[in-house]
Amino acid sequence: MDEYKVRITHQARENLQDIERYIEQRLLSPLAAKNTMEAIKAEIQSLSRMPGRVRLTPEQPWHDLGVRRDRVKNFYIYFWVDEENMRVQIIGVIYARRDQAEQLERMGT
Repeated sequence: MDEYKVRITHQARENLQDIERYIEQRLLSPLAAKNTMEAIKAEIQSLSRMPGRVRLTPEQPWHDLGVRRDRVKNFYIYFWVDEENMRVQIIGVIYARRDQAEQLERMGT
């Protein structure tokens, strides 16, 4: 089975840091932060195999641009697949209860 190279954008890395920091400092739960980060990172790594299994995001215009959305716990991982170069590009990680279209717009995706 072919493996895709998974790359995480600077913005997505910042999203992950913000999520971890929020859970640790605002929710005062370092263990929950660690568990959440491990779950998200494991799912991101799993995208190296068959990333097309994940549906396109329903939000427009990102759906038409080929952006996919995967859910882990209370977070969505947004990414696109470059089939030609066998790459998965993680473009953002957003809390699921936020307005997704608004957050995607802010990211400039």
